[in-house]
Amino acid sequence: MDPEGQVDTTTIEDAVGKFGGARDRLMDILQEIHRRLGCLEQQTISALSASLRIPSAEIEDAASFYSFFNRAPKGRFHIRLARTPVSLMKGADDVARAFVAATGAQIGGTSAEGDFSLDWAADLGMADQEPSALINGAPFPALAPSDVRTMVEELRRNRDTTNALPLFPGSDASGLKQSRIAINLLGPGPVLFGDKRSGDGLQKALRLSPEEIVKEIVKARLRGRGGAGFPTGLKWRLCRQAVAETRYVVCNADEGEPGTFKDRALLTLAPDLVLDGMTIAARALGARQGVIYLRAEYAYLEAALRNELDKRRNDGLLGANIGGVNDFDFDIRIQFGAGAYICGEESALLESLEGKRGAPRDRPPFPTDRGYLGYPTAVDNVETFACAAKVIERGAAWFCGFGTAESAGTKLLSISGDCPRPGVYELPFGTTLNELLDLVGASDARFVQVGGPSGQCVGAKDYGRRIAYEDLSTGGSIMVFSAQRDVIATALQFTEFFADESCGWCVPCRVGTTLLKQDLEKILRGRGTLADVRALESLARSVARTSRCGLGQSAPNPILGSMRNFPEAYEARLQEEEFLPRFSVLEASAEAKSIQEHGLLDVEER
Repeated sequence: MDPEGQVDTTTIEDAVGKFGGARDRLMDILQEIHRRLGCLEQQTISALSASLRIPSAEIEDAASFYSFFNRAPKGRFHIRLARTPVSLMKGADDVARAFVAATGAQIGGTSAEGDFSLDWAADLGMADQEPSALINGAPFPALAPSDVRTMVEELRRNRDTTNALPLFPGSDASGLKQSRIAINLLGPGPVLFGDKRSGDGLQKALRLSPEEIVKEIVKARLRGRGGAGFPTGLKWRLCRQAVAETRYVVCNADEGEPGTFKDRALLTLAPDLVLDGMTIAARALGARQGVIYLRAEYAYLEAALRNELDKRRNDGLLGANIGGVNDFDFDIRIQFGAGAYICGEESALLESLEGKRGAPRDRPPFPTDRGYLGYPTAVDNVETFACAAKVIERGAAWFCGFGTAESAGTKLLSISGDCPRPGVYELPFGTTLNELLDLVGASDARFVQVGGPSGQCVGAKDYGRRIAYEDLSTGGSIMVFSAQRDVIATALQFTEFFADESCGWCVPCRVGTTLLKQDLEKILRGRGTLADVRALESLARSVARTSRCGLGQSAPNPILGSMRNFPEAYEARLQEEEFLPRFSVLEASAEAKSIQEHGLLDVEER
């Protein structure tokens, strides 16, 4: 809206026209409007409803779901600070205090002059370089409190110049010392970052029949690298066999699992390998359209990816008659997410692609039968497509020469936390945690979170276990916690994450994650009893058993894992009484009085 409260109909009509007024492109339309206006106010949604001729409730349903859609105006510079166990252990609280002091804005608010807004955000994909932030979508890794005042002063000076950060995500133009994220590929391996010959896999695929491509992927025993491990060849075969004239290939680049950043490395260092894999999949499936669903936190990768797509079109590797093969027409577009962890789940991702809230679908039908826009769709992870390209390039037998009998190939791992060498490592499946910890120099690890919050909490007695689908399966996140870390406090931080990210569809997840958080808080405050621990375990198992999708089913994992591996940590906090209330009125009153008297800032407030 303009300063006088009038709806900017020109912006709305331009956005609608840019995407042909298609209902399934609602996310693109909202992104375009948000980019130009900075927020999606109710009046804007009402005007968009009239333009698209769809109920405003449908637009509201989508717009209100995603954390990167502001519903009210924000400051000229919107600063999002990563809040994760790793960022907090690296000093995110101190950085947040420095931003509050330098900008005059509180967390969740905007400074008086309207220049700065501060917000906590979930993982930003920079766990190896925490504390981190996004400022108008531009990444600021490895921040220290001493950096903040200079940054803020420069932003203030640049307020009226073209050297300032852009108002919205999608560009990295800035005069600030920032935005140069280290890729930290510390362990390149033999498959994805070894003998890389760009385009060889695709050129070979063009000489194979679609069925021959699928057979080679099946022979390679390639499984999905996003964590679930579904056989890729079977997925492609099912999609190919589905009766339909239209099929889609979708690349899931929404790596929102806290502690994961290996797909960012692939998209930066080897985007051609990922795009080769998508094009090979299109050849196998008979698809003519592909979509990269890119998380909003990676908006700064857009320009480079678009340049790569344009180059491929110019080289005849995208578009009509790819590689001179008649009727092999395939192109790829980029679709942004808008900040929703659940959209990493393939059916929620498809809902988002279609311009809806990212709520998981009931299955069956599966995406291979009815996926994007109701057509057969192969949804695969960034790393999976890259592996598929290497399988076709070097052959299934070569690929199976790495890994284990049930887990062929290598795995990209994002390693962060209490270790001197955090970064991306490509390791053969079957590598033990002991070997991994030696690589990163983590000599005093108390526990390791394998697979992010939804994965497994592993104690030192189990460091002989292996990274493999048949043992410790992971999408790529490995977080290391030293002896000084509190395992229960870490479990609480993960549980808070799940409570925030629940889509709200089912009661067990929507209510259960909040109750789990409250029960853990009671134990951490020293007000828990043995009965509370038993009730907590029972609730955790109920949430896992009855939730509708993988988020709720895995949300209790940090609690159950820490209980199993560190019962002494819980026992040490328990009181002997049979019952204690959740909080003490006297203690709460004393805390409130202290805050009122001293003006203390609790940067943990969301």
